[in-house]
Amino acid sequence: MPPIRDKFTIHSKAVVCQDVELKGDITIGAGTIVHPKATIFAIAGPIVIGSGCIIEEGAIIVNRRKEVMRIGDDNLFEIGCRVESPTVGNCNTVCTRARVHHTLRMSSYCVIGAGVLVVPTEDEMLDEYTVIHGPAAERRIWSGRGKVQEMDLRRKHAEYLRDMLPKFNRLRRGDGA
Repeated sequence: MPPIRDKFTIHSKAVVCQDVELKGDITIGAGTIVHPKATIFAIAGPIVIGSGCIIEEGAIIVNRRKEVMRIGDDNLFEIGCRVESPTVGNCNTVCTRARVHHTLRMSSYCVIGAGVLVVPTEDEMLDEYTVIHGPAAERRIWSGRGKVQEMDLRRKHAEYLRDMLPKFNRLRRGDGA
């Protein structure tokens, strides 16, 4: 297998800390925030991260498939989570220490609860508004109530991080997109 070539395209409005592990062909969209100690590995195929995402410390995003891993807009990857899903829609939350296997594709407005391990035996696409929670990875459908408030809170969170992270961390400069 040939060595992985590093090619990072970081939008000028993205906030990516210097202390982030990036490997492979990675594109990071406008307004996305990547905390220190996060890991993004494009091992087999490229990773394209949309705008307005928040990737917290210790989060690991890995693409082991040859196809492009597409992560939509306004997603939140919390502390210590691991995501190998080839498709992540918009406005999803992967909670602290949750793990999402490469056989699961996420649509939009899905929530993977704290510490949940999601490993389908066959390729599966989550319906919109699916919530997976608890030690047995139980599923339910969220009504969507509070969606607007959730997005407002996430925007304020991102605004705060855009102000605070550069004060205490060195940033990676992108080549602009």
